[in-house]
Amino acid sequence: MKVKMLSKSSSDHVRQRTKDLQKVNRNLDPALHPLEKPREYTRAVRAAKLERMFAKPFVASLDGHIDGIYALAKNPWKLDHMYSGSGDGEIRVWSLMNQATIWRKTDAHDGKVSGVTVVPETMDRFISAGTDKTVKIWTLDQFDSSSLNELNPNATTSAQVLPVSVYSGKEAFLSIDHHRSNTQFVTSSSEVSIWDVNRSQPVLNLAWGSDTINTVKLNQSEVNVLASAGSDRNVILYDLRMSTPIAKLKMTMKTNALSWNPMEPFIFATANEDHNAYLFDMRSMSHATNVLKDHVSAVMDVDFSPTGTELVTASYDRTIRIFNTTQGHSRDVYHTKRMQRVFSIKFTCDNKFIVSGSDDGNLRLWRAQASERVGVQSTRQRNTLEYMDRIKSKFAHLPEVRKIVRQRNLPKDIRKATLTKREMIESRKLKEKNVRAHSKPGAVPFKSERSKSVLDVTSK
Repeated sequence: MKVKMLSKSSSDHVRQRTKDLQKVNRNLDPALHPLEKPREYTRAVRAAKLERMFAKPFVASLDGHIDGIYALAKNPWKLDHMYSGSGDGEIRVWSLMNQATIWRKTDAHDGKVSGVTVVPETMDRFISAGTDKTVKIWTLDQFDSSSLNELNPNATTSAQVLPVSVYSGKEAFLSIDHHRSNTQFVTSSSEVSIWDVNRSQPVLNLAWGSDTINTVKLNQSEVNVLASAGSDRNVILYDLRMSTPIAKLKMTMKTNALSWNPMEPFIFATANEDHNAYLFDMRSMSHATNVLKDHVSAVMDVDFSPTGTELVTASYDRTIRIFNTTQGHSRDVYHTKRMQRVFSIKFTCDNKFIVSGSDDGNLRLWRAQASERVGVQSTRQRNTLEYMDRIKSKFAHLPEVRKIVRQRNLPKDIRKATLTKREMIESRKLKEKNVRAHSKPGAVPFKSERSKSVLDVTSK
């Protein structure tokens, strides 16, 4: 006769002090848990309060520039490096991990540095453009970073740093960007110029009725497409294969900056003077795919996150806002007492931090998630944070949770401007509604918010 004995180890079912959470059997029958929903709601409120309690987005202020920072660039091949150019012609390369300058050139340009971009896959070369009508290629190998002492800036002279190449133009350069895979880069002035690093003159000049082209951006996925924005309120798309412009979008106000979505190559974002940022699909630009509101002054710069699901904007109202691409209002706003007008903004390539440059000469480092902490997390801690995020999103529509998650303390002048702007918008909507109600049917057609800013779209 055989006797079978059932046996099980207590370590498989009991939590151990020396280990992380182990398997715990639980009956998920809703009949056995009548108070599950109220209990989860209480946890969601507590999680929202804890998130705001531990929200400390500001990480560090990188001092060094003595003029406003108007150009920023990141290196996809070196996540630690950030390149900045200021209004006095100085260029610095920063180590975000050490929060210090590792390379600098005080007299790189005679005037404002209007653009900085990295040469792909070279690891140590970058290009700068200035209002002194020159474009210069620099390399980090010409400088010994160990000899630079931030406490004694005069310890090394910048005379030993010389550009690898210099390209001269007829007009001041206002923006620059580099091709992802070949040796070409593009600049903007009164026209868009395509350059080859092996030639001293542009290989191609492109223009379509623009007065001054303020910004130009190459698509890093569809590498033959580039976009430019000018002072005549036009956003123009070009195709390098045909060497001609392909479409022109005319908006109600000027566009200050452009950014391409790294995960959806057809989507690009524009930073506009009308306090909004717009998302467009290059295949159909008759209306915006989304309008990102909340700023109370001109949006000066915009940048997509590496995941393509979020973007950050820098504004003349001295704030930074983070948006989800599917929502119209910001999920967070960053500001400090000393930060002035923000002219440049970048997401770091690891999607963890944001770098901003303002005209007070400071480069500031922020967390992309205000309450997130950097470091190794245990399995228990990670599971707890994930559960808190899920529970907050589950009850985000309820008033108490929504109020806690969205509430921010803003400076007094921004809060006043927000209320004034809201009142003006409501007044305009009411006036339009009354005019439509007292006019003939169809005389005052309804125009959606996403198409109000678009005046005309022209194709060649």
